[in-house]
Amino acid sequence: MPSSIALVRRPGPRVAEGLVTHIERSPVDPDRALAQWEAYTVTLREHGWQTVEAEPADDCPDAVFVEDAVVMFGNVALIARPGAASRRPETDAVEAAVVGLGASVKRVREPGTLDGGDVLKIGSTVYVGQGGRTNAEGVRQLRAAFEPLGARVTAVPVSRVLHLKSAVTALPDGTVVGHEPLVDRPSLFPRFQPVPEEAGSHVVLLGGGKLLMAASAPRSAELFAGLGYEPVLVDIGEFEKLEGCVTCLSVRLRELHA
Repeated sequence: MPSSIALVRRPGPRVAEGLVTHIERSPVDPDRALAQWEAYTVTLREHGWQTVEAEPADDCPDAVFVEDAVVMFGNVALIARPGAASRRPETDAVEAAVVGLGASVKRVREPGTLDGGDVLKIGSTVYVGQGGRTNAEGVRQLRAAFEPLGARVTAVPVSRVLHLKSAVTALPDGTVVGHEPLVDRPSLFPRFQPVPEEAGSHVVLLGGGKLLMAASAPRSAELFAGLGYEPVLVDIGEFEKLEGCVTCLSVRLRELHA
């Protein structure tokens, strides 16, 4: 089995009805969203990732944001319990997909809530955003699931954006990047690099120093290129209208083994 698998789920017909929390709603074109999603998955494959599709969840407008349904640590999948009750039916097909890929499964139980977009992994350090869709009990259950596997779990506050990874992600060397006005406490991260655009906060590590990122952050792409990385730009404008970003459209399974 390839070592680099990206779990994805195509947008459904109700994608334009997706939740928005911190931004004003603007019209989403479902056909354009599908075309952007297809280009996103092609880009992953062009850079060595095998894409695996979870079964559609057409009654769930936000199901395309598949990262929120599960958190991986090594071979263990922690099935989330989304903070928005309307999103909880999204997890069943994602659980089936990761089991089919050989993962062992744990689950977040009531009253815990946890969205995968609130979890940023840097090596064995796991940052968990708390305060929006993820509550203290969700953090506790994630800690109980992953610390025995060698994780170091740190809760960080999230109040200005939907998820922790709406505010920050990390470069290959572990430096956390984010648009400073949207980051509650940059000092919590040992190394923090401000970026000039909100969309520049979101990078997916493709391997070989390549960074998948939104085309809406050209100045951030220039910054990363100056640091020696190779930005790979994709247009995800329809998903950005729903507070989505490049990270939440896939779950990267780098360490999974059957």
